[in-house]
Amino acid sequence: MKELDQVKENIARAAKRAGRKPEDVTLIAVSKRHDADAIRPLLEAGHRDFGENRVQEAQDKWHALKAEYPDVRLHMVGQLQSNKAADAAEIFDVIHSLDRTSLLKELAKLETKPACYIQIDIGEEDQKGGLPIKQLEDFHAKVKDAGIPVAGLMAMPPQGVEASPFFALTAELARRHGIDGLSMGMSSDYEEAVMLGATAVRIGTALFGARD
Repeated sequence: MKELDQVKENIARAAKRAGRKPEDVTLIAVSKRHDADAIRPLLEAGHRDFGENRVQEAQDKWHALKAEYPDVRLHMVGQLQSNKAADAAEIFDVIHSLDRTSLLKELAKLETKPACYIQIDIGEEDQKGGLPIKQLEDFHAKVKDAGIPVAGLMAMPPQGVEASPFFALTAELARRHGIDGLSMGMSSDYEEAVMLGATAVRIGTALFGARD
């Protein structure tokens, strides 16, 4: 699949420019609002990491696909309501949007706890989800105490401005708090994110085209 090959090539080039290994960056194909027919070419090409932003949509679409491709890893990349935590854990392997105590408490109740990225409000935007930066140290400790595997930090820079300073700040926060993973970078800026340390990039449009 040419779109997949191109994105992988771009990731590899950016990683090498930064002195990193391309295989250390996970490409998450964000398939929200795309049906199984659009997803299947990537599966047939061997891709296995996919992202969705709604629990119900993931359940409707992925139960059958996961039965056919059991090695798929499904990532929750959208905001997760606390009352959907248990449902999310049944279908998703990784959650990228752990950002508040109410959600933490619900995930902590689960017998099998999915790996989670702590989402931080890197641009201090009221309309977006994310934990305030000043609360990260305390919240990170609570997540670890709850026995939830910390996959890393997730951040979404503000739209319409240069993303690189926000990626650099996210990477610095991760280093400061002893956190390894960085989920950052989307179709418009993933190469910059890779050069600044991203270990997971969330790519939709560059793979699937514009959504309706």
